Amino acid sequence: NLPLACKKFVLTGSLSSLTREGKDKIKALGGQVKESVSKEINYLVVGEEPGSKLAKAQKLKITILNEAQFLNLINF
Repeated sequence: NLPLACKKFVLTGSLSSLTREGKDKIKALGGQVKESVSKEINYLVVGEEPGSKLAKAQKLKITILNEAQFLNLINF
């Protein structure tokens, strides 16, 4: 049972608790980590100073999560 199966994530900005470990956790739960924002992305996880990826995600109406919301999602 992979709760993030078929979900695609982009991580942007400085994420204090999500470095390589965060990407590995997403993959372990069945999700995919992408580098760029596109309409196929399900979630953008934003940290400090997210930059242009945030604006693009808002334009594409992608669900935006902060770090706490994301941790809550993956820890159920």
